[in-house]
Amino acid sequence: MPQLNPAPWFAILVFSWLVFVTILPPKVLAHTFPNEPTPQSTEKPKTEPWNWPWH
Repeated sequence: MPQLNPAPWFAILVFSWLVFVTILPPKVLAHTFPNEPTPQSTEKPKTEPWNWPWH
């Protein structure tokens, strides 16, 4: 039964993981977003209390 022979499948598995671990992460991490987020001000806006009649 040839599917029980681990020699070619183990080599394919190791080679594919080497590709995933060495080639793909730098390509993914080099991706830049077209819209960089702009920093927002750190001061909170002044909120006013609600003066609704609670009856």
